[in-house]
Amino acid sequence: MPLAPLFADRMADIEPFRVVEVLARATELQAQGRDIVHLAAGEPDFATAQPIIRAGQQALADGHTYYSQAAGLPALREALSRWYEQEYGLDIDPRRIMITPGASGALLLLAALLLNPGEHMLLPDPGYPCNRHFLRLVEGRGRLLPVGPETGFQLNAELVAKHWDSATVGAMVASPANPTGGVLTRQQLAELATTVRERRGWLVVDEIYHGLGYGVETPSVLEVDPDAFVINSFSKYFGMTGWRLGWLVAPEAAVPELEKLAQNLFISMSTMAQYAALAGFEPATREILDQRRDIFAQRRDYLLPELEKIGFVVPQPPEGAFYIYADMSKFGDDSQAFCLEMLEQHGVALTPGADFGRNKASSYVRFSYTTGLERIEEAVQRLARVLG
Repeated sequence: MPLAPLFADRMADIEPFRVVEVLARATELQAQGRDIVHLAAGEPDFATAQPIIRAGQQALADGHTYYSQAAGLPALREALSRWYEQEYGLDIDPRRIMITPGASGALLLLAALLLNPGEHMLLPDPGYPCNRHFLRLVEGRGRLLPVGPETGFQLNAELVAKHWDSATVGAMVASPANPTGGVLTRQQLAELATTVRERRGWLVVDEIYHGLGYGVETPSVLEVDPDAFVINSFSKYFGMTGWRLGWLVAPEAAVPELEKLAQNLFISMSTMAQYAALAGFEPATREILDQRRDIFAQRRDYLLPELEKIGFVVPQPPEGAFYIYADMSKFGDDSQAFCLEMLEQHGVALTPGADFGRNKASSYVRFSYTTGLERIEEAVQRLARVLG
């Protein structure tokens, strides 16, 4: 008999991560000898910086292959505490910082900590797709609120107040955001925090693209709300995607509960990866990482006007991260079909808007400038030939 009816009901509500499917198909085409320009993945194309790699190798050589504490290495939590002081002028107790298996691990901990069955968090649409699926996993829900250019594709205090109800436990935003690269100002964060606090809820802010801002200030929500939950990761600015390491800053009262969850769900994070991450805070490593951020800025500054010349409309020019979220409705009304055609027929891999929600998803595609400038130029030429 078919097995699907025997699976949990939640599986019907958890959708595929479409960008992963795009990458899988692009890999298949490459294996057939096709030349594919990758503008889909949210992964820096730079290999992990050598000082971090050497630190990881040294950790292996020194025998650091055992479990760490469930909350992470004390030395790494202390390094992050110093990071918050240097970058934001904040005094964050290292005991409030949890090391997690990627930002995804932090999201799973928060979903389990904050939601009872039937409760929901307010989320922007478009937004990072996995957020709502983590909430569904614990029998909660992500309530998607359509956002557009008028709010910078972000939730604001007015939207949160309007849509808050008895089943709402909080709001989750990202700054810089995926897929738009939009950044929330300190005032906007403060207004969100006040609105959520007045309703005795929780504010969760995804800050995994901090360090990748372009000419604008990217404040941490902790500057205006010390009781907010902050999710971050070593994947983006630090370039450690495959090491699967992130962190979570939580109110002091939440830490024992989070540690209890981590003990049961993860036991601990990769010990070798944690020792490697310590090298990410060294001045020589930071210099490498900042140079890479400047390269991302150069790519953005080339790609954005070129897409607009072709006919794409970009209502939110990216202020951070490494994405451009573009309206492609001039070229059709089905972004999934558009992306499939661009990949299969023209060798350009893009992500359809449907990966990020439902709000006008058929009209948008996401460009990720995580490949070299020469390859981006090649993609522009191919798109211009077809669309221009």
